[in-house]
Amino acid sequence: MTSYRSSQRLNPLSLLAQLSSRQANGCLQVSSGSVVWSIYLEQGKLIYASDSVDPFERLDRHLRRLSRQIPTLVSAVRVQIRLIFESDLESKSSQNSDYQAICWLVNQQYLNSSQAATLIEALAEEVMESLLGVKEGTYQLIDQDKIEALSKFCRLDLRTLVERCYEQLRRKQFSEATGVTVAPPRNDSGENGALKKLDTNPPKITNNRPISTANNLKSPVKNERDNIAKVTYSIACIDDSPTVLNAINSFLDDKSFSVVMINDSVRALMQVVRIKPDLILLDVEMPNLDGYELCSLLRKHPLFKMTPIIMVTGNTGFIDRAKAKLVRASGYLTKPFNQSELLKMVFKHLS
Repeated sequence: MTSYRSSQRLNPLSLLAQLSSRQANGCLQVSSGSVVWSIYLEQGKLIYASDSVDPFERLDRHLRRLSRQIPTLVSAVRVQIRLIFESDLESKSSQNSDYQAICWLVNQQYLNSSQAATLIEALAEEVMESLLGVKEGTYQLIDQDKIEALSKFCRLDLRTLVERCYEQLRRKQFSEATGVTVAPPRNDSGENGALKKLDTNPPKITNNRPISTANNLKSPVKNERDNIAKVTYSIACIDDSPTVLNAINSFLDDKSFSVVMINDSVRALMQVVRIKPDLILLDVEMPNLDGYELCSLLRKHPLFKMTPIIMVTGNTGFIDRAKAKLVRASGYLTKPFNQSELLKMVFKHLS
């Protein structure tokens, strides 16, 4: 297949059809304006698809949806992968940093291979739909050697995927033009698919710019996941400092959490019994009744024998940690801490 390095009119639908029929290997790179699309292929099957329009924002958005089913995909984990891999993208030392981030999530057992495949398909649909809107640009097919080292979680049928994205794009354009929402059509035969009609019925885009992936595109599994009830964890924060309580409440400002702030250690026991939290964050140094004593009392109550209790303190000595063990505290969080450290500790014990 000929590569075009100077800008020309493009028909992405026709280009992808050729790659599918010829069982192409390698990475198709399409450039239009400042945007670059990278489509990784193996024998005409899609391994991964990405573009240069904030790929980590897109990945984070899809991971947030997945977190409704996978509680360990917390903000701290998502921040961590951006810290590790987004710098590679910015320095241009790697062209598939977002895919490497998915591989890392699998290696660290935050995702299994099946979940990674579902994520890749959802990302690919969003990327492909934006690519189909391109009318002018350049492209080249990079040798397979460049992607052989990638872990493979799925091999998506390129023809089927592109047909689906093409129909979504057509319905969206019709709805925008007429204000009428069009239901997805039945397609009982592949003979009438979009790739069959690609030369006579190209997508009608009103301008030459790629469609914005941030505002216009939806995950193919969005409706299904939106119907899943989100798990909410109740967390009790016991500390005599309003500053610390407000900081924790701010760090846990997520629909996954229901935070109850308690500033009186004497009254804390009865309040905790009433709300029955999933996890307790307990300050060590409080007047009248310190955190160790309160933790010991909570452990004697039948409701809290197994409830995670995290001691929060500025003390880092061996004796302090030994005291926490003696009263059967679940963990030890040292002040000052940041949001990432707090979230990591919370989900470590909630999971």
